[in-house]
Amino acid sequence: MLSPFWNVFVITLVLVNIFACLWLIRFANRRKKDEVAAGEATGHVWDEDLVELNNPLPRWWLWMFYLSIIFGLGYLVLYPGLGNFAGTLGWTQASQHQAEVDAARAKYGPLFESLAAREITDLATDPKALGVGRRLFLNNCAQCHGSDGQGARNFPNLADNAWLWGGSPEAIKKSIMEGRTGMMPGWSAALGGEEGVTQVTEYVLSLSGRQHNAELAELGKPRFMLCSACHGPAGKGNPMLGAPDLTDKAWVHGASRGLIAANVANGVGGVMPAHKEFLGEEKVHILTAYVYSLSANP
Repeated sequence: MLSPFWNVFVITLVLVNIFACLWLIRFANRRKKDEVAAGEATGHVWDEDLVELNNPLPRWWLWMFYLSIIFGLGYLVLYPGLGNFAGTLGWTQASQHQAEVDAARAKYGPLFESLAAREITDLATDPKALGVGRRLFLNNCAQCHGSDGQGARNFPNLADNAWLWGGSPEAIKKSIMEGRTGMMPGWSAALGGEEGVTQVTEYVLSLSGRQHNAELAELGKPRFMLCSACHGPAGKGNPMLGAPDLTDKAWVHGASRGLIAANVANGVGGVMPAHKEFLGEEKVHILTAYVYSLSANP
């Protein structure tokens, strides 16, 4: 709701603009005492032979302007537009949205309810359920994880078998329902600057069998103990903390040597929003089955 001042300000601004348009139309179409008849030359000549004629706007065109003003005033009586005045129809965007939601719930609610009553592992092998789940995924998840679920840099790949927070049906459902927040702090200062970061980077590369500098990796191994609190002594990760497994081939935040070093030095974070309030448990249950089907689990 607008304050009294802004309420009056908006009403005044809207009405003044409408009536200013009406005045402008009337002013532009007034006839002067010495005006020549329609279609006659006004006496203005350019380039020796270019003569201006008195050609007023067609009457139908003029009436279109008047009808637009009448329509605008009628709209402001029926619908919101004049400050805090809600309009005689009482329409709001919220009420229209709720009406559409209620209609959709009445139409599709029984389908969601019947599917949500089944086990996630069962739904993950049902083409009909997967079709519903895919539509939910495209509408709510594809913006970050891609239409095929293979993600992008900073957005996990859901089509492999590498899970930050666990790949069981229960863990996936919890991630969608409640959301997840991951945060890796920057370790540049704790590792002694660029030299320590380089050594740990080479050791991290060695964990997944990638090409690395063996001498630097060996020096980075004891320094990695700072990282083992989350990633584990062997770098296998910890689903309870969302710490990724550093021994596989899955890299959420970039796999190049430079990106790994930047992540070690500066830290990296990620947020998965909760969908419980927006989708509801029934839809999340079906969506979970689809996400579960994308991985190698089924």
